[in-house]
Amino acid sequence: MSNLDSLKAQFNEYKSRGLTLNMERGQPADSNFDLSLPILSAVNETNYITDSGVDIRNYPGGVLGLIEARELFCEQLNVSADEIMLGNNSSLELMSRFLTWALLNGVKNSTSGWVNQSPRLIVTVPGYDRHFLLAQSLGFELVSVNMTPNGPDMDAVEALAKDDASIKGIYFVPTYSNPTGDTLSEDFARRLVNLDTAADDFTIFADDAYSVHHLEDNPQPAPDLLAIARETGQEDRVILFGSTSKVTFASGGIGLAGMSTANIAYWSKAMSAQTIGPNKAEQWRHVLFLRNYPGGIKGLMKAHAAILKPKFDVVQEVLNRELGNLDLATWTQPMGGYFVSLDTKKPVANRVVELAKEAGLALTPTGATFPDGIDPGNSNIRLAPTRPPLEEIEPAMEIVACCIKLASAEADVDGA
Repeated sequence: MSNLDSLKAQFNEYKSRGLTLNMERGQPADSNFDLSLPILSAVNETNYITDSGVDIRNYPGGVLGLIEARELFCEQLNVSADEIMLGNNSSLELMSRFLTWALLNGVKNSTSGWVNQSPRLIVTVPGYDRHFLLAQSLGFELVSVNMTPNGPDMDAVEALAKDDASIKGIYFVPTYSNPTGDTLSEDFARRLVNLDTAADDFTIFADDAYSVHHLEDNPQPAPDLLAIARETGQEDRVILFGSTSKVTFASGGIGLAGMSTANIAYWSKAMSAQTIGPNKAEQWRHVLFLRNYPGGIKGLMKAHAAILKPKFDVVQEVLNRELGNLDLATWTQPMGGYFVSLDTKKPVANRVVELAKEAGLALTPTGATFPDGIDPGNSNIRLAPTRPPLEEIEPAMEIVACCIKLASAEADVDGA
């Protein structure tokens, strides 16, 4: 029996099992959500007055959010309580508001809105599909640069920003980037905040979604972008985003935006034109719940890591066992975040995803990690092991490995 025939037989055996597995989206598991169940009863008819005397039933706190919540969540973005504003459960909604306002009116250092300036944003690839969708839906042209182990390819970023005034900013994930798990280095952070840009209002939109989502006991988080920018007077070009979506509940939580106090003044005025303010009852129950959780936010994130790390360990174990010596693929070994990024050596990612679906495993669609859904190398596959139960990770990854072997063998026969 040829190698190809043997792989087909193995693949058909997986198909015969009738499995229904899913590693498509980076969602928390029910066991992760269970950690925060007490939040549902944290606020009741006896404790709706905050420490500062605000009645959360009325229109309190303004657009910035409750001071108690800002004092709690500012650490998540490495900012002070007067450098953060809070939104509703989706950081993507906050980013949408900021980008839309920038198009219509500009940012703090703009002389006009961006919409008539053919605005372009630098994005990293492989990257986050929802970033691409949001920015393109608003009319931004996206310019891709590679994500490296130290962050965005700064040689490319510097070259793009220096001579093109239509390049209005960069939009990326600085900590445990989706999907590679790469984290911005201090050297790259300094180069980024001190960019020589043709656009005076160039803005760094840093979606720090995984700033506290460590898998290891001794994490190496990204450097403090705002503090580094402040050293050279560039703090107004940095806007940080985050949320509690993968801290408490994905469906009901708090969005975060961190920035300089000058930016706070500008953006709070912009937000005041759009809303009376975000959900303060949600903020208050988060405060009460996290105050009482052993170790606070850090304690809760350690509990999340205890659930998630074994799943990531199984991913690495199966990939090393099945593919480690075959030179068919490379993959990341993230220290945090929600994904493993795998690249096939041959241009067969679409075939791998197709085969996996036949075998009962849903993977992220090919190309999702690139603008327009087009992976020029047809090689990147985003693996999301967080949602399935631990016992499903090994069979899912064995299917992934089998499909990579089979797709690669088919390509050899076809001369790819």
